[in-house]
Amino acid sequence: MPYDKKSQKLIANNKKAFHDFFIEETYQAGLELFGTEVKSLRAGRCNLKDSYVRIENGEAFIEGLHISPYANGNIFNKEPMRRKRLLLHKYEINKLNGAVTKDGYTIVATKIYFVGGLVKIDIAIAKGKKLYDKREAIAKKDQRRETEKEFKVKNLY
Repeated sequence: MPYDKKSQKLIANNKKAFHDFFIEETYQAGLELFGTEVKSLRAGRCNLKDSYVRIENGEAFIEGLHISPYANGNIFNKEPMRRKRLLLHKYEINKLNGAVTKDGYTIVATKIYFVGGLVKIDIAIAKGKKLYDKREAIAKKDQRRETEKEFKVKNLY
């Protein structure tokens, strides 16, 4: 069932992934979660910073995704750093597995959000940036910011 962009409610974004990697291709996946984890996500208590995807035995798992325990969850809370299964089609898992076998490629999580009542996560095939690539990206961003500032000042007068 396709959803439009307006029905998406962003929970967390992984800005570090865009800084450290060249994002090549993205996929949308579902997450296998328990009730208290979903309640915690509704409260926005999630961290994607160091998360990555590992493929084992034909299944994709996300590791390093931190979902804080739900405050009113008592014994039903799960471990915050437990690995969670991704819900993907078999052909998508095979494609991801083929991409990871290439040298320098990995699969990282870029954002997690609600679509309707479902939790979705965007994962991306990414290639690591070198230090000079990061510096170049920062310089471009600074230059773009300066030109926007100058344009804004010119239009005020």
